[in-house]
Amino acid sequence: MPASPIDPSLLQLVRQSQPAELSAGCFFPLSGLSHHSFKIVLPQQNLLARRQPRLPIPFVDRRREYRVLKKLSAGGMVKRPVGYNQHWLLLSWQPGETLSSQEFAEYLRPVCRALVHLHHQPLTGYRLSLTALLEKYWQLCRQKTHHWLQFWQRLKSQGEPLPLRLVPIHMDIHAGNVVKDSQCCRFIDWEYTADGDIALDLAVICLNDSANETQWIDYYAGIAGLTPERLARQVNRWKPWLKLLMACWYQLRAEQTASPQMQTLARQYWQNLSF
Repeated sequence: MPASPIDPSLLQLVRQSQPAELSAGCFFPLSGLSHHSFKIVLPQQNLLARRQPRLPIPFVDRRREYRVLKKLSAGGMVKRPVGYNQHWLLLSWQPGETLSSQEFAEYLRPVCRALVHLHHQPLTGYRLSLTALLEKYWQLCRQKTHHWLQFWQRLKSQGEPLPLRLVPIHMDIHAGNVVKDSQCCRFIDWEYTADGDIALDLAVICLNDSANETQWIDYYAGIAGLTPERLARQVNRWKPWLKLLMACWYQLRAEQTASPQMQTLARQYWQNLSF
């Protein structure tokens, strides 16, 4: 065990699920933009602990995440969550290596197959509204600009695109959230998962890998029974919404953490914000 103290509520949650192994366990904080996770190494298994954020991040709710993961585990998308209390969500550790940025496009086909599998799962019961989500960011952020207001008002006047298909979506698929697992790919970091348009997941992917956008859309459309042209149009409709969401996320985290890295990223996202 490390010298720094571990949150007693996390120790209690681990003790409830693995009482015989806790004394031999090691807790390791994980690097990442949110800094809310620990890897717990126990003699018989490894676990992932995700903290409920101390400061509000819109739509991040470990209780909702726990319920969504329980539903998704029935279809084999994830392992059943280990436990939950008001401060922590406890999950089984997903073995394997995350993809590098260079590997992301190389794994296009298995990523798309995993995405289609997700999109065929029963609805989670939590409908995603980007309008409500973006409004929450506007309320929480202290620093606002005329550019932000104009962009946001234009989106609201257009209204959200009607979904091509309403399905469970991940909403944060990029190389670091895809794990190589033998012959397939598995997704991690499900904190934004909800029910939404299939094109939202593709739009996130295309923003993260714009060089291969056509290949992503063509392959996914082919195995999902859609025409590439129709899917591409819908992806483009969602892109401005997602660009604003990303800028808002970095803005809020920059204000909450006072991190120079977050402040730099927020500036970059605002500078690149356009229709």
